[in-house]
Amino acid sequence: MLSQSLIAPEWTVRPGFLPYPEAVAFMEERAAAIADGTAPELVWLVEHPPIYTAGTSAREEDLLDPRFPVFKTGRGGQFTYHGPDQRVGYVMLNLRPRGGDVRRYVHDLEEWLIRALKRFDVKGERRSDRVGIWVVRGDREDKIAAIGVRVRRWVTFHGVALNVAPDLTHFDGIVPCGIRGHGVTSLKDLGIVVNTNEVDLALRAAFEEVFGPVRIASE
Repeated sequence: MLSQSLIAPEWTVRPGFLPYPEAVAFMEERAAAIADGTAPELVWLVEHPPIYTAGTSAREEDLLDPRFPVFKTGRGGQFTYHGPDQRVGYVMLNLRPRGGDVRRYVHDLEEWLIRALKRFDVKGERRSDRVGIWVVRGDREDKIAAIGVRVRRWVTFHGVALNVAPDLTHFDGIVPCGIRGHGVTSLKDLGIVVNTNEVDLALRAAFEEVFGPVRIASE
């Protein structure tokens, strides 16, 4: 049995496009192993081909144009988009030795994203009435990162999605996270051109500030 309070989470970047069903199957298996104490915690950075995912609160009327495959998923939240040039971070942590506070965990995910964005001089902000991380642009607010989590046996899975340079028109097929009246943005849309490696380094540094050290693991 692993003493997870003494072992830093693994940090893995998966190259290429990962089919969504494979991601879910892997997370289910890994989360169960973490709960059993037979595998270390994991932060898994991936990229998906264009898809829509429907959380447990998704409303049928928010799927406007199913131009991409739609997957029902057990995470919280509503419809979201994943696709090329969006960095998805699947976070599998055991909350039991971390205090067992799910709300604190979600707050820490938000803080992780805010600190990562700050490294690119982007001010990401929380909103008490809507999920995700938001950027103020004049008289509007656009979402730059989404959050959707699931917890089973005190182990988290699913996680966050940060828009680096995706095709923002792909979001037009859904009402993202069920929130009308606001748009979406990306680092590229804000005039910040960075590569995935730079984003991954920023995410790792910010994660360690919020959650503690990680161990770099190969895929």
